[in-house]
Amino acid sequence: MNILERAQRFVDSLRELAGRTSQQWLRCPQCGSTNTIKNGHYTRNPWTLEGRKEIKVQRHFCKDCSHSYSEERAELVRRSWYSRGVHRATIDHWQHGGSSLRRVAEFMRSWIGHQERWRMWMPFTEKEREGGRCELGASTVQRWLVKAGKVAQESVPRQMRGIACSGEMGTDGLWARLRGGEQCVVLMLVGYVSGLIWPPIVAAEEASRRSWAILFERAKIAGLAIEELNGITSDGAQGLMGYLRHHLGAVHQQRCLWHLWRSLCRQIARVVARTMAQQPQSERKAKHHELNKLLEPFLNAQSHEAGEAALSKLANHDLGSVIAQALHPLMDAILVHLLPCHRGLCRVGPEWYWRDFRLRLGHGRNHGSDQRLEQALLVWAIYRNFTPAQRRSERKRHYRHPGQSPLEVAGAPPGDLCYLDALQV
Repeated sequence: MNILERAQRFVDSLRELAGRTSQQWLRCPQCGSTNTIKNGHYTRNPWTLEGRKEIKVQRHFCKDCSHSYSEERAELVRRSWYSRGVHRATIDHWQHGGSSLRRVAEFMRSWIGHQERWRMWMPFTEKEREGGRCELGASTVQRWLVKAGKVAQESVPRQMRGIACSGEMGTDGLWARLRGGEQCVVLMLVGYVSGLIWPPIVAAEEASRRSWAILFERAKIAGLAIEELNGITSDGAQGLMGYLRHHLGAVHQQRCLWHLWRSLCRQIARVVARTMAQQPQSERKAKHHELNKLLEPFLNAQSHEAGEAALSKLANHDLGSVIAQALHPLMDAILVHLLPCHRGLCRVGPEWYWRDFRLRLGHGRNHGSDQRLEQALLVWAIYRNFTPAQRRSERKRHYRHPGQSPLEVAGAPPGDLCYLDALQV
């Protein structure tokens, strides 16, 4: 059962629960007998988005199995002071709004209780709603998020089963600092054509093959056909290169040009500083700019012949021979995206995904353990796969599939389902 089927089953269960009549509740859920009687009621006073409400819950007693049960409601969450709408709005405010737990709790308290910041928003209305003050706290929001994270962990097996994958992937890592100064790295695998994020992991380091083996094994458990992988764009992480060499030898690796530019600029700066130490600063900057101009045609070559010509021109430069020697063994890996069999393979790693993840304040600073960080990652990945891209392009940002979610691009449109349904909130 993939993530869409899980979400649909959850929504169907809520609809079935909301559509049950009083006559249907006369049937015992334990044994199926209709030999039941009403057995009083009790009152619940949950906080909803419209304020605090008083709801009477009918109880029943089965004479055959001596089992007592209560009528359930789709809008109520068992053993919670808050309705399902409050749960969903709070988690969505934290995830989509990118705020902290404390601020999310403060905003939701103000909204549903007409208190605190509500007085700033609506100064000429009633001060507070009836039913007392809402006491929603950050620890309660954290418990809801932990519950959603556990559901996300349980949904990893076969999460993407039946969802198309082009085989052109990208991977990257992000270092995160936990409480106590401990560091870990988040590893992510992305399908370039659709933009789907496969379940990420938290590892101790990215230099070992074991960490990358765990990432690809989790993707395999989630439904990825490893034998259909064709190309992977990444940086020069030794652990990944070793894993691909020993386990996925048929997969071509495209070196990320962004990482290459960053490392080559440092190398050029060292070469210029070493050979032109006695020259003025203006001449060193001019030489640095000249080498960059020779390097750009090679990295942006439209064919292998053009790449060889640009590399030869760089090697003939008085300061470019060292850089050309370092680039020559990487030429095939830099120009892999030009091969006809790698249509759809991107030249840069999925760095831009971390920008969206960093907007959430839970990328390491609010987590005391790697397990809680991984739960937040899995929740974010599901959120990202369900959320459609912005329809309107910006000045510096353009969207390949405006208004479409990665699941929709992959051929599995979620329709009316959302990530909160997949997390069973």
